[in-house]
Amino acid sequence: MAAIGFAAGFEIAPHFVHEPTAVLTLSLGLVFGFIGALLALFLQKVAIAIAGFLAGGKLATAIAAAFFVASAGYFGVIFLVGGIIGALLLLTLFDWALVVVSSVVGAYLIEHTIVLPPAGSTILFIGLAAIGIVVQAAMFRGRTAA
Repeated sequence: MAAIGFAAGFEIAPHFVHEPTAVLTLSLGLVFGFIGALLALFLQKVAIAIAGFLAGGKLATAIAAAFFVASAGYFGVIFLVGGIIGALLLLTLFDWALVVVSSVVGAYLIEHTIVLPPAGSTILFIGLAAIGIVVQAAMFRGRTAA
């Protein structure tokens, strides 16, 4: 939850300030991460819905930016719809959705920091997401079998 909060804060910084400094971006990431950690401890269902909303919104905007040229004009709507879907998904299928969402968001964050041609970025993203899902699913199955 803290990691998703950190990623959300890191990605939201440019929407607060036109060209945020590294310190501001990191600070927002840490604040959102701290809020995510606190929510996870005290308000688990609320934290799950918020994390799903943020991750779903970010994922929806990333997908829209990849496939639609004019998606920037609809950022708010795309983020809202993706956020609602992400929140519902996490609340309904929390354990498995957390595996998938955390793998996809983690893959996106890693892929976003490495400069590759578009085809290479896509292959890296899919590979990292798949590895994350397989590893976490194996850990999840091992935990539920015991």
